[in-house]
Amino acid sequence: MNHLQLAAALPATAVLAIENVPFPRIATGKVRENFDLGDALLIAATDRLSAFDVVMREGIPGKGAILTQMSGWWFARTAGIIRNHLLPDQAAQFDKFGLGDPGLRLRSMIVRKLKPLPLECIVRGYLAGSGWESYRRNGEVCGHKLPPGLRQAGRLPRPLFTPTTKAPKGQHDEAINDRQAAALVGDALYERIRAASLALYEHGRDRAEKAGIILADTKFEFGLDPAGELVLMDEILTPDSSRYWPLDGYAEGCSPPSYDKQFVRDHLLAIKWDQKPPAPALPAAVIEGTRQKYLAAYKALVG
Repeated sequence: MNHLQLAAALPATAVLAIENVPFPRIATGKVRENFDLGDALLIAATDRLSAFDVVMREGIPGKGAILTQMSGWWFARTAGIIRNHLLPDQAAQFDKFGLGDPGLRLRSMIVRKLKPLPLECIVRGYLAGSGWESYRRNGEVCGHKLPPGLRQAGRLPRPLFTPTTKAPKGQHDEAINDRQAAALVGDALYERIRAASLALYEHGRDRAEKAGIILADTKFEFGLDPAGELVLMDEILTPDSSRYWPLDGYAEGCSPPSYDKQFVRDHLLAIKWDQKPPAPALPAAVIEGTRQKYLAAYKALVG
């Protein structure tokens, strides 16, 4: 689906909860809601938005559909790197379960059931966000010692794998080092996760550069299938899980404009919110501006 088709199909108001699905709701996350289909799961992305691990009161109209369509596009292009949780022939899967609503289909995936692993798998290619703040303090990012003299938003000498814990909704993920992460999943599996994450990032970075975009950093999640095989799950290389910057005008030494929810974070920092619930109301201009950034990222990457 190209960006014009997607934009025309998006709702005018934010969908904050998934209703009228005739299957048990088994999980509700910051953005997604999961339904048990028996031998599969329905994962539906709402238009909710979280910042600093707090869910905002307002959503971004159509965001869930943008995330889902972009993830599907990336899943198809990274299947040669690692298997993902998406079941083949999604239209047939929706028909099989009698899920005919076009709006639901646009924002949902039907996927394999997996055992989620307790790691957020973050890869950083540029010095930004919490990584930049850590480097300014002690010259390190999540235990990785870096050379002196690097600048904000600068490209790192090599991409860094910096896992975190997976915190429950409303709590903050915590950065952990390689030893701590390996203790959670085992040494051999940890090495497979790290290698897959770095390969996925490098693929996304190279594709994004061809589209005039810098993929500064991103997050992946993995699970195990019943045979114990590693499978990519959740979302991949979306503006919710990634930090995207326009290549045009990029410069080191400042925080570049972004295609992601940094637009919302910047607003929240400007009003000096304490980053604790309840979240402050978002102005209409911030909501619409964020929506346009998500659409711009989709247009640039998918076309």
